[in-house]
Amino acid sequence: MTNSFFAAAALLLAPALAAPAPAPAPQVTAPASFGPDSQVSASVQPSTTGYRVEVNENGYNSATYHGPYTGTPTTIGAVDGPTTLAASIPTLPPNPTATYYNTKGAPLNPMPAPYTPAGGLGTNGSLPRYMVESDFDFESIALGLYQEWIELDLFHDGLARFTDAEFDAAGLGPEARSLIEFMADQETGHATLLTNMLGERAPKECVYDYPYTTVREWIDFMQRLTRFGESGVWGFINHLDSREVGQLLAQSIATEARQQQIFRQMSGLTPMDVWFENGWPQSWSWTMLAPYVSYCPENTTRLAWQNFPTLHILNNANINRYSPNDTAQDGSETVGPRIADPSVSNVTGSCENLNVTGYGCGPAVAHNKSEPLSFPGKKILFEWDAPGQAVGPNNSYVTATTAGAPKFVGWSQQLNLTYSPLTVTSNNTGYTYQPEGFVYGNDGIINGTMAVMLTDLDLFVTPFNTSMLNPHIVALGLYQAG
Repeated sequence: MTNSFFAAAALLLAPALAAPAPAPAPQVTAPASFGPDSQVSASVQPSTTGYRVEVNENGYNSATYHGPYTGTPTTIGAVDGPTTLAASIPTLPPNPTATYYNTKGAPLNPMPAPYTPAGGLGTNGSLPRYMVESDFDFESIALGLYQEWIELDLFHDGLARFTDAEFDAAGLGPEARSLIEFMADQETGHATLLTNMLGERAPKECVYDYPYTTVREWIDFMQRLTRFGESGVWGFINHLDSREVGQLLAQSIATEARQQQIFRQMSGLTPMDVWFENGWPQSWSWTMLAPYVSYCPENTTRLAWQNFPTLHILNNANINRYSPNDTAQDGSETVGPRIADPSVSNVTGSCENLNVTGYGCGPAVAHNKSEPLSFPGKKILFEWDAPGQAVGPNNSYVTATTAGAPKFVGWSQQLNLTYSPLTVTSNNTGYTYQPEGFVYGNDGIINGTMAVMLTDLDLFVTPFNTSMLNPHIVALGLYQAG
């Protein structure tokens, strides 16, 4: 591998932009009680079509258009290979060679060199090759590149779209904006790295359709999007054939984890609320990402992953409420119908500028919630789409499921995939109760921004084989548990 590869993979980050000091955030008097609040509907952006063009707004470059695709797709469905060998991957017994167990606490086998225990992959002195090594690798890294491209555009878009006064009112001064610009610059490096590891058919940057209209909705959307960006990589990274690609990818996704934590802090959420991050199969993250890709350049490389129907969580907690359990029960406090759309920010009873410990949710290093966003036993209301919906770039992918009738709700978080029974109330609607469970000690399984799904079977899966559940998923959603 040439030095130019590493030079390209480590682009210099753009300098932070100077800006005047922010105005102090407004202070509000604590309400006498925390009761039901009003609802605010979403606004819709105008539609247009055309090639991606960037302009400079507020000192930042951003695409001129962010809205839905209005043309006619020329290709439909996920990309296929020459043939498909089976309807699903069979369940097999443990690998018969996976028998190592050390009872001595010291090396059991001859050491190939001083200070070098036997074993490991890629440890025999072979020169590393930082390129994908299989179709699985290519499709996984291509998905990762789709993610890096949208993050690059998304981080810039809010900086260009909103004024300094709007940022200041949301408690995000020039230093916070400079940090977000730095994170956008990080995505330039990540996109370059993944492009180099894919080669000439690496996907290109597309045009995107975003759901937010305020600074807080933008920040909330970014904490959701970086959640599935991060978890989507943790789910496949140790299945890659190329260990070299996995090494570099780990060094980029560790940065993404920091971004997700920062956006949670800017949203007024607890920065860390789990002991272990969760890994997701590629089709889960592609299901969450695709609805926000409006259209792509001609001949852009397509993906092989599945798009599941959307599971709408009608009473997903509004993170902008000082009393999140007052969130409306009909889905109206999410800005739109897409899977990762943020909470409506302009609500009566907002916690944004509330100076009350346990109830405020302005940007901060950490917040504790006196009233949690969710809790064991909470009744969760669902509505789910039928398969066959057009989604993704140029509306050219189609949601699909191979599952039977839904019977369970799967909760994927930390090291666990936990089930609760689904009660179906009518056609494509139902409810469940949030289950209780612990990973270790008092670490509750369900917390943070996490995946939930309807399934036809309570299949036992673990972090290394979660994709075995895919044939049994009816619909997929994103739950704001904490």
